[in-house]
Amino acid sequence: MPTLKRRRGKGTDAEAERLAAEIERRMPERSLLSIVARTAHWLTWYRHFGPASGSDPKIKNKLGRYSLAVFTGGINIGPYKAAKHIAGVTARELSMVRNRHITLKKLNAAIADVVNAFAELDVVKAWGDGSTVAAAGTQVDTYIDNLLAETSIRYGGFGGIAYHYISDTYVALFSRFIPCGVWEAVHLIEGLLANTSDIQPSTVHADTQGQNFDAFALATLFGFDLMPRIRNFKDLIFFCASEKIAYPHIDQLFGESGRNVIDWKLIDKHWVDLMQVAISISEGQLSSATLMRRLRSNSRKNRIYKAFREVGRSVRTVALLRYLADPALRTRVTAATNKVESYNGFSKWLGFGGVLADNDPEEQEKLIKFNTLLANLVVFHNTLDISDIVRQLVAEGWEITADQLGQIAPYLRAHISRFGAYATDELRHRPDPFDPLLKEVDFTDVELAA
Repeated sequence: MPTLKRRRGKGTDAEAERLAAEIERRMPERSLLSIVARTAHWLTWYRHFGPASGSDPKIKNKLGRYSLAVFTGGINIGPYKAAKHIAGVTARELSMVRNRHITLKKLNAAIADVVNAFAELDVVKAWGDGSTVAAAGTQVDTYIDNLLAETSIRYGGFGGIAYHYISDTYVALFSRFIPCGVWEAVHLIEGLLANTSDIQPSTVHADTQGQNFDAFALATLFGFDLMPRIRNFKDLIFFCASEKIAYPHIDQLFGESGRNVIDWKLIDKHWVDLMQVAISISEGQLSSATLMRRLRSNSRKNRIYKAFREVGRSVRTVALLRYLADPALRTRVTAATNKVESYNGFSKWLGFGGVLADNDPEEQEKLIKFNTLLANLVVFHNTLDISDIVRQLVAEGWEITADQLGQIAPYLRAHISRFGAYATDELRHRPDPFDPLLKEVDFTDVELAA
């Protein structure tokens, strides 16, 4: 029985801790509304919003109105409650914009714009190269009387799950809202295929729910290297390639009473069927989530299920052996999933409005995407502020390396004001252009922090 010892993290070196403390101390005070407005001036992410007719809306200040919609939706307060705290705007105006001018598709396009702009910042090179993404969910409270709400045994609450895909650069690539009762791995591949940003990861990390055979098989068909966090390692089954091959050092992993062998003939026989399934999903004719639910039925008469199972067995066995043999890989998996947990806490801190105040599943997912867009805007702005502070510190004589910056996450929040009366004057102030380059730090041969 294989056993894995817990590895101790390297921790943060003293200079990186000193740099992080100084950056946090110097972060300029910002309000959430000003962050939304400033990024709207810079990135014009709001250009995707508008009425379904396609004609120009009769709104004098589109930037201001759409910024307010994203701000109020991101913090999860309704139009009528928001109108009490924002001067110069009515609940009807906010409601009209959120309901008629902003759809799920338009929110996805705005999120992709922010992700693309974020990837152009120099500081991001210290955090990752965009080749890795981690997916995990977090429980979100809802009202009882709606289609998606139920009690979550895993999270210990009542509502649904906000399922996020977080890049190794800390930015959210995509988000979904799913019921508590589903196997989260069902939605793993669908979100990756729906990501339209320039960051297209090839390695996917997930929590323990992502280690089933079907998820491994589907990820392989679409060219993703699935490497989830494996909690119950000693209870998993290994499969060997052939009965005729003996592995002197690990042969006992493949079963004591009888060897567990991959059925390659079954895979070869139904490989065309697997390709047809993959093409149907890529062309939008079949939802990967729907397919995964059907495969989870464990029907022994289903030939597609059997073929998927054999592919998944072979791929997962290789992943388990890699996980067993490479301690550094286990460290990267843990670090990636920890980033998702950090993002979940950060997004919940931003969405302080409480329960999702809507029972329509589409509107519930819109609120999750509003929160994702708001979180990405804050991450983008925090990264710019970090760059400005690093320039100041270098001018004062600090020696700052990319490895030190790699140990600082952009989920800083102490300098952000969330509550109070929100002044709409901030919507009209055009900020100075930002500089994406950070020439003061050498990012060549960056050793990405685990």
